[in-house]
Amino acid sequence: MSSAITGWEHPDPLQRADDGLNCHHDGQGGKKARQAGSSSSSQPTYSVLDVPPWYLCILLGIQHFLTALGGLVAVPLILAKDLCLQHDPLTQSYLISTIFFVSGLCTLLQVFLGVRLPILQGGTFAFVAPSLAMLSLPAWKCPEWTFNASLVNTSSPEFTEEWQKRIRELQGAIMVASCVQMLVGFSGLIGFLMRFIGPLTIAPTISLVALPLFDSAGSNAGVHWGIAAVTIFLIVLFSQYLKNVAVPVPVCGGKKCHTSKFYLFQVFPVLLALCLSWLLCFVLTVTNALPTAPTAYGHLARTDTKGNVLSQAPWFRFPYPGQWGLPTISLAGVFGIIAGVISSMVESVGDYYACARLVGAPPPPRHAVNRGIGIEGLGCLLAGAWGTGNGTTSYSENVGALGITRVGSRMVMVAAGCLLLAMGVFGKIGAAFATIPTPVIGGMFLVMFGVITAVGISNLQYVDMNSSRNLFIFGFSIYCGLAIPSWVNNNAEKLQTGILQLDQVIQVLLTTGMFVGGFLGFFLDNTIPEGGSSGIQCNSQSFRVHQKRAHLHLPRSRGSWRPGSAS
Repeated sequence: MSSAITGWEHPDPLQRADDGLNCHHDGQGGKKARQAGSSSSSQPTYSVLDVPPWYLCILLGIQHFLTALGGLVAVPLILAKDLCLQHDPLTQSYLISTIFFVSGLCTLLQVFLGVRLPILQGGTFAFVAPSLAMLSLPAWKCPEWTFNASLVNTSSPEFTEEWQKRIRELQGAIMVASCVQMLVGFSGLIGFLMRFIGPLTIAPTISLVALPLFDSAGSNAGVHWGIAAVTIFLIVLFSQYLKNVAVPVPVCGGKKCHTSKFYLFQVFPVLLALCLSWLLCFVLTVTNALPTAPTAYGHLARTDTKGNVLSQAPWFRFPYPGQWGLPTISLAGVFGIIAGVISSMVESVGDYYACARLVGAPPPPRHAVNRGIGIEGLGCLLAGAWGTGNGTTSYSENVGALGITRVGSRMVMVAAGCLLLAMGVFGKIGAAFATIPTPVIGGMFLVMFGVITAVGISNLQYVDMNSSRNLFIFGFSIYCGLAIPSWVNNNAEKLQTGILQLDQVIQVLLTTGMFVGGFLGFFLDNTIPEGGSSGIQCNSQSFRVHQKRAHLHLPRSRGSWRPGSAS
C-alpha cells in the first residue's frame, strides 16, 4: 500500500505489460491496443539478474529503506492508541523495531523464494482497519485510566498485561489469516479469483482502507494544526512542486571529479518534510514557544515530551517470536483480518506486474505470482509470530522508485532487506522514530491517507464511467462502506444474536469499511449484466499469459543461488 508520496505514478493493480498488447480503456469503455514497448518499459541500467557494485547496492538499499519509511513507521503509531500504548513511546519503539526486522526478513524471502523480483515487503494498511474494528469490541476497549498519562505506569505488570493481551489477540488472528493466504497462493487459487475481481471491486476496497482513518489523522493533526499544516505544506512542496528540481551532487571517480544531478525532492519528500518539521518543533520547544503545561493546547508538539525514550531504549535489542507471550485466537479477529488479506493479495498481484514492467523483465508467469502470494502469506505468519501487530505486503512506493532509479537488480533489494534487519536490531533507531511529535505524524497521515484513497479511485480509469451500471456499483459500494460501519459502531447492541462469538464476527466485519464496500462491489459487478466495460476481462486475460520466465523460476541447485544466475 502506498505509504510515501513520491513523484512517480502509482503502479495500478490492473495495468499489465504483456509482450503483445495491453488492455486499456478510454473514457467510453472502449479497449485500446497499446504496444508493450512504451517508455515505461525501456531497458533499466541494471536488470533483474545484474549485480551492481557493492557500494551502489548499499546506497540504493538505503534509498529503498527511506522510501518505505513512512509506511513502516505509520502502522505501529496508528495502532498505538487502541493498544493502550499512546503514553508508552518506549513500547512503540519496540514495535517499530520489530516491524523493521520482520520486513527485512520477508523481503529476503520474497526475493529468493517468492516472485523473485526486486519488491520490498513491509507493514500493510489493509490490516489496520480490521485490527481497529477488532480492538473496538467491548472486550478489547482500553480502560479509561490508560488515556491519562499521569495514571499510567509503563513498568507496572498491570499496564504491561493490558497492552500485551491485545497485541497477542492480533497476533493469533494474523497467524490464522496468513494460513488462508498461503493456501490461496501455493494452491494457485489466486489465478481463479482474479478472474472475478475487477476495478469496481478494487477501487472501493483500497479507497476504504484509508477513508475510515480520517479520525486518526485529524486527532493527531489537531494537537497543533500549525505544525501539521507546515508538515503538509512541506510534503506537497517537495513531492509536487519541486519533484523535477535536480540537486547537484559532487561525484569523484578515479582522478576526476564532477557533479551529478540527483532528484532529492522526488525521492525523499516525506523524509525531508518530517525532518524539517521535527526540527521546527525542536526550535519551538527550546525557545518555549510551545506550552509546557501538559493540558495546554499544543503541548504534545514539544520534542521533550518523549525525550526519555532515547535514553531508555537499549542500543541493541533482538526481536524474537512470542516476545509478547503466547498468541490467542478469536473468530472475530480471524474473519476481520482475512478481509484485509484479500485486499492485500489483490494489490500485490498488481505490484508484481508493475515491478516487472519497470525493471524491463517479462510479466511474471502464474507460478511466480502464486509463489509470491504464498510467500507473502508466510511473511504475515512470521509478522504475527514476532508480534508486529500487522502483516506484510508488497510496497507500491518502492516499485515506483525502481522507475526513478532505473536499477532493477535483485541484489539491491537484498541490501535493503539486510538494512531493515540491522535497523530492527538497533534499538535506538526505533526509539528515534517513536519520538516524532504528534502533529507531525498527523500531517503526514492526512497526505498519506489522501493519496491511498486516490490510488483506489484511480482504478476506475479502466472502467467505462459513462455507464450508469458502473456509476451505481462504485457509488453505492463506497457509500455503504462508510455508512454501515458508522451505524454499527453506534448501534452494536441491535445486532445481537445471543451467540457472543457470532455477534463479534458480525460486528468486526460490518465495522470494517473495506470489507463492506469490497464485498458489495464484488457481488454487484459479477451479478449485474454489463452495460459498459467493467475491466474484468482485461484483468483475467492478462493473468493467463506468460507462463515461461526462466529468471522467475526457483533455483534448482546451489550454484544457481549465485547473484546473476538466470535460473
